[in-house]
Amino acid sequence: MFPAAEATRVSRAYPADGPALTLRENGPALLVPAAWGVAAGAVLGAVSLHALFVAHVVMSTLLVAFVVASWRDMSTGVLRAWKLVILAGTPVTLAGVLGFIARGGTALGAALPADALLAVAFYGWMLLPAPAFVYTGLRDAAVPRSTVHHAAAACSAAGAVVAALAGSGTGTVAGIALVGLGQTAGILAATALY
Repeated sequence: MFPAAEATRVSRAYPADGPALTLRENGPALLVPAAWGVAAGAVLGAVSLHALFVAHVVMSTLLVAFVVASWRDMSTGVLRAWKLVILAGTPVTLAGVLGFIARGGTALGAALPADALLAVAFYGWMLLPAPAFVYTGLRDAAVPRSTVHHAAAACSAAGAVVAALAGSGTGTVAGIALVGLGQTAGILAATALY
């Protein structure tokens, strides 16, 4: 590549006032709290089950697009751990889609265990990121950030337990809030790192 072309490429990617913000790099920091907010809204009755179904379809599509677009960038280290979360999370999210189809009363849905599929999606996304947060924390040399990653893992596990043991919608929302706060803090710390 010619030096002028390389300089043009670099200047477009990193303008003089700092790195370019892209949806691919910063989208997770927006999508994580949004996803848990929608889940909490559905438990409280503020978000319809149809809207939650649509959110699962959209999220499944975004997960596939993200991992395809980032495949090479996420081939080693911490980013590889997060690629594995996304790869495992895609069928978990699709389980939620199938769970909503099963609840819809279609011929296909009648043969599917709706509650089990929805539980796979719900608890799967509470727990799947936890090992990647631990790994990220172990690999991050900055103590304040590494502590945030470990706290995110702990909040993920604790929130799943709170939601599983909750005897009410309010208790379930408390578990979701714990997971959402922890995972949002962790993903913000990871976004700052990478």
